[in-house]
Parts: sequence; structure tokens; C-alpha cells
Amino acid sequence: MTGRVAIFLLGLAATAAAADSLAVAVASNFRLPAEEIAAQFRRDTGFEARLSTASTGKHYAQIVNGAPFDVFLAADSKHTGLLAEAHPDLAATRRTYAIGSLVLWSRATEFAGGGCRGALDAMGNRRIAMANPDIAPYGAAARQFLVKAGLWAAIEPRAVFGENVAQAMHFVATGNAQLGLVARSQALDPRLPAASCSWPVPAGLHEPILQQAILLPHGRGNAAAVAFVEYLGSAAARDIIGRFGYGTPE
Repeated sequence: MTGRVAIFLLGLAATAAAADSLAVAVASNFRLPAEEIAAQFRRDTGFEARLSTASTGKHYAQIVNGAPFDVFLAADSKHTGLLAEAHPDLAATRRTYAIGSLVLWSRATEFAGGGCRGALDAMGNRRIAMANPDIAPYGAAARQFLVKAGLWAAIEPRAVFGENVAQAMHFVATGNAQLGLVARSQALDPRLPAASCSWPVPAGLHEPILQQAILLPHGRGNAAAVAFVEYLGSAAARDIIGRFGYGTPE
């Protein structure tokens, strides 16, 4: 933890007793690192972060309809931008906490040795899983890649859309789809079955996946919520984020 963050958190603990917990809406792809960050955050500050995971689009809809979340960890910058516009006094709390990347992944033995990327050009009747591009940022990035590759028209009818990228990974990990466009962080999960192939999608083939956080109106005056947003930039949080396969901003 940086000295600045440590002093900030100690000051909050000493002077603010408005709340000792917060509710965090977390993008589904970030569940595992968020759990580790929350545990370390509690050890370092005494505050408890209660996590709820879902697609970014679903959480955004809940938030604008009054769901009592204090902090939003989105999988993109679009939805935090909309919230910042709606609540200008909270715009300064908006920050990029992780930079995501996309991977083409499979456990299908038929692709062993041949590579995932080549399989895209010869899909046949095979199915590909991805998050719903209309509500999930990783799904939007997957569609952007397939459009740039000139494959979207052919692949869309064979696509299996998950509500979020976690569900998309479930489809491909269980064999209900032969290929999946998923988050790199998911592909690193040791609990998954062994991959037959994995291909990192070049970052230039889709818009940057800047995962951003923002303090929400319900979190105003909540010391725990303010501390959690600040903590995302600490050395402890950045180390956890990096271990799960994400980039972090300079």
C-alpha cells in the first residue's frame, strides 16, 4: 500500500464512523479478484465489502433504478461515464482499476495442436460462446473483433450468448460450445479443465477494455465505500489484479 493511501485510510478509520461496510456491484468477470481484494481490504481497514456479481449492463440497470449499491466495479468505461454525467459530484471518484483482454479458448480435443484461431475460419456446425454484446463489455469486444476479422455474419448464427462473460465461459468449459471468446483472467483459472487451445485476441482488434469503478449516490458519506474506491489503487490491490491476468493503469 502506498504511503498516501495508508494515511488516507487511517484518517478515515480514525475520523469517520458513518458505516463499517459497503455493497459493491461487481462485473462478473472480476468476481475472483474482487473477493481477494475485499478480504485484504478488510484486513487492512476493518471495513467489510459485500459483493454482488452480474453483467455490467444488468448492474447498471439496477443502479439507475435505485438498487442500494455503494460502489460499482464495471467491466467498461461507458457505464461509469453515464453515471458520472448523471451525478457530477461523484465524477472525480471514477477510476480505471483494471485493463481486460480477450482470449479465444477451447477444451475440445478436435482443436488440439491445430489452434483456436484456425477453427474460427472453419466453424461448420460448431458453436461459439460469448457474452451478450448488447449488455456485456467483453461480449461487445468479442463482436468488434469478429466484425474486424470479417467473420461476424458467418459466426453470429452459431453463437451462444451468455448473460455475462462468466456464463459464456461456463458454456465452453462444459462443452456446450466448442469455442469461447472469454476474458483472459478466466482462462487462467486453475479449476478449469485443460485447454486444447488458447489464442489471445490482439488488443488492436477491439476497443480497450477499461474496467472502471465509481462511487455511487448511495455510497455518499459512507467511509467504507470511499475507502474501497481509493484502495483499488493501492499496491496490495494492484498486485491481486495483476495476478489474475489484468493490466493496471500507470
